[in-house]
Amino acid sequence: MRHTAPSLRALARPHAVAVSRAPLPTSAAALVSARALTTSGPAQAVKDFASAFLHGSEEAKEEMRVQHSKLVGRHKYVHEFQKHKVLPQHVEQYKEKIEGYYRGIHESSEFDARLTGSWEIVVGEVDSFSHIWEYDGLAGFERTKTAIRESRGHLQFFNQEILPLLDRRTSQLCSEFKFFPVVDPQEKGGIYELRTYDLKPGSLLEWEHEWRVGLEARIAAGHTPIGAWYAGIGRLHQVHMIWHYESLEARRDRRAQSWEQDAWSNTVSKRTVQLMCLPAIQTTRLLTSMQSQILKPLPYSPLR
Repeated sequence: MRHTAPSLRALARPHAVAVSRAPLPTSAAALVSARALTTSGPAQAVKDFASAFLHGSEEAKEEMRVQHSKLVGRHKYVHEFQKHKVLPQHVEQYKEKIEGYYRGIHESSEFDARLTGSWEIVVGEVDSFSHIWEYDGLAGFERTKTAIRESRGHLQFFNQEILPLLDRRTSQLCSEFKFFPVVDPQEKGGIYELRTYDLKPGSLLEWEHEWRVGLEARIAAGHTPIGAWYAGIGRLHQVHMIWHYESLEARRDRRAQSWEQDAWSNTVSKRTVQLMCLPAIQTTRLLTSMQSQILKPLPYSPLR
């Protein structure tokens, strides 16, 4: 059944509303671990800026960075993307341990951090888990990391109980796009898709402008947006988008419907080579690579 989807503007989170720190869903195993952790412009303008950044003077490059911050980012919050590659034989043990550890941080007033979501990657880099944390700016991120290092139990628990289960891990700090803030916690069931785009250096503003034009069409076709971020620290020139679907079949159907929307097809391939009937690349010409992964929310995830 088709549902009328909200516009991008209607999805924006009000700046004045305080973010709730609701308790995470609880499992008996997690309670045991948690108790152990208790402690005290216009298109041409965009292209001109991009050109200045790539080829202009140092002054032009600095202006570009300032404009980038004003035009693209929403800097009230900083989101940390944590990725854990778990040793295959320890996946179930990891799920139990990380729930208790993250619950202790999310629900504690000691830490200026809120868990946005925790997912297991089921299609893509399997035996891996993606976690997104929200902080009140870079200062909140730094305060939280310092508090965890100085706390009694949290750092020790991670090093002794979780770290031996991991093959590797990464951390990346990202900012929300102004036009695509992350949704509030909700329980929807189904699956999530994490799409990651590696952009050519200096192309973020142009990509954002072109991509935003087609998003209304995707929403009109029944896609449910969760959030969109661009990297600021860590691996750079990277954009993440998360979408929610009832199932893989629903995802396939929604994507097919999107291509029936001129606004979407024109965003990805703006001009048609008439003789060959082949699309000339638009947003894709700004990319070096892209990746799609299917995520299953963990039971305690605020987005699930």
